Amino acid sequence: MGAAAFPVLFFTLVWGAVGIVLPFFVPKGPNRGILQVILMLTAFTCWLFWLCCYMAQMNPLVGPKLNAHTLLIMAREWGGRQILEN
Repeated sequence: MGAAAFPVLFFTLVWGAVGIVLPFFVPKGPNRGILQVILMLTAFTCWLFWLCCYMAQMNPLVGPKLNAHTLLIMAREWGGRQILEN
């Protein structure tokens, strides 16, 4: 999986709309400021969580550790030599 600009741009615009545009539509009242801050913090944390998950998939730090016996069984069961050639 490689980095793509479209998903990052799309979700930045979506969460940007939630955090920047929606606070202007909060009705006036005693808790307006709190609701605006809640929307902004929610948008930022959701965007940051999505970005971290998206970027972690590009270059995973942890992968399966298989011994030679397991690789040979996989190659025999799957009927190919692709595993052994890598």
